[in-house]
Amino acid sequence: MTTGSTTAKHGSHPKLAIIVVAYFAEKTLRGLLEKIPKDIVARCSEIVVLDDASSDRTTEVGLECKKEWGWKNLTMIKNEKNLGYGGNQKKGYHHCMDKNYDVVVMLHGDAQYPPEKIPDLIKPLEANEADMAFGSRMTGDPLGGGMPIWKFVGNKFLTGYANTTLGMHLSEYHSGFRAYRIDALKKIDLDGCSDNFIFDTDIVIEWRKKNLRIAECTIPTHYGPESRQIRPLPVMRYGLQIMKRTTLFSFKHR
Repeated sequence: MTTGSTTAKHGSHPKLAIIVVAYFAEKTLRGLLEKIPKDIVARCSEIVVLDDASSDRTTEVGLECKKEWGWKNLTMIKNEKNLGYGGNQKKGYHHCMDKNYDVVVMLHGDAQYPPEKIPDLIKPLEANEADMAFGSRMTGDPLGGGMPIWKFVGNKFLTGYANTTLGMHLSEYHSGFRAYRIDALKKIDLDGCSDNFIFDTDIVIEWRKKNLRIAECTIPTHYGPESRQIRPLPVMRYGLQIMKRTTLFSFKHR
């Protein structure tokens, strides 16, 4: 990868940050970072990798990349204890709020989502046309990208249920490729969202409570052997939690 020294260049752009939630990502982190478009790296105020108390070399790999590529805006943070998928995100978003950034992109350290699509993802946020944007696999070819059929069917069912109970029209609720406007994150009860995988639905519910804007962009689906997978039983519990939370919203707010 051709690199050289990298510093954030803002110009007329809003201040952009990227957080990478990482857990046992030593095999995938380098490849993920390499796929971030060079112009995005150059204009980022900060790229923050949050290692959620992994016992592998996730942090060391990130530090090696920082030194090798000269990425001065790459920050490695290793949690002393595991905060969970949602808890790790919260830490990253609070970090970005404290730094007064304008837009934050969230990536998964297992490289399941495509960093090369970041320009499409942030476009409606930087134009102030949306407050959140996510990459939708369901508007593309999820089965062709290796999504297991049981996950495809479950995604369709839970999305339909959530749309009905929340009064929304999203193509999915479960994509982890997201971007947020920082001023919108400050308006919601971020700390009231789950510390676990249900966080991604909790934050959509928070968006719905405040009638904040959501945009979608189509992304390719990738399920490889390196991608972290949730086992079927936890997925079932996850689905029941989504139904519980969205149903409670329906009773309280509609």
